Amino acid sequence: IKLLQSKYHYKEEAEIICDKVQVKLSKECFHPSNTCITDLRTSHWEEAIQETKGGVANRKLAEECYFLWKSTRLQHMTLAEDIKAMLTELRKEVRLLLLTNGERQTQREKIEACACQSYFEAIVVGGEQKEEKPAPSIFYYSCDLLGVQPGDCVMVGDTLETDIQGGLNAGLKATVWINKNGMVPLKSSPVPHYIVSSVLELPALLQSIDCKVGVSA
Repeated sequence: IKLLQSKYHYKEEAEIICDKVQVKLSKECFHPSNTCITDLRTSHWEEAIQETKGGVANRKLAEECYFLWKSTRLQHMTLAEDIKAMLTELRKEVRLLLLTNGERQTQREKIEACACQSYFEAIVVGGEQKEEKPAPSIFYYSCDLLGVQPGDCVMVGDTLETDIQGGLNAGLKATVWINKNGMVPLKSSPVPHYIVSSVLELPALLQSIDCKVGVSA
């Protein structure tokens, strides 16, 4: 918004453009065989600018906006110190694997930005597999990487439709939903075994259910 307002003198249009991009991101369908994520997301900006300002498409401005958005976003992806401490302690007792949906390049950039690799024994990115969460196959693959059985693992996640449903589909020992905003789920939503308001509650919860074998997050 600041870039569009100060450098290009877009006034109220700047916020409109950014809002349009946010909507396009939320509806994004990415197919690696057809395009690359950089081209796709640059197009989001190009379309939003043209829809708002009219005239000829401005690819150069769209690229400038996209790369500023991307770099700023990555700069803000950090692990809090209390999260780092929790993961360090957990890993002394359980095997930790990070399982994330999403396009390969985007997710790998996030993982690198927050420097979380050392806290997990393995990292699995959905965009690198045949299927993503909630498909059971990616959970079985993750279990194989850790050398554990699905019935010995706990899925911890903040999304009911992918994390919790996936854990249920794969027959894991338990699913833990991180409901940090106190959201009331729909009646049709999958039902987790446990609900916490913060991931920091996880160590105590794992102790209470006597889970000392595997955790997937």
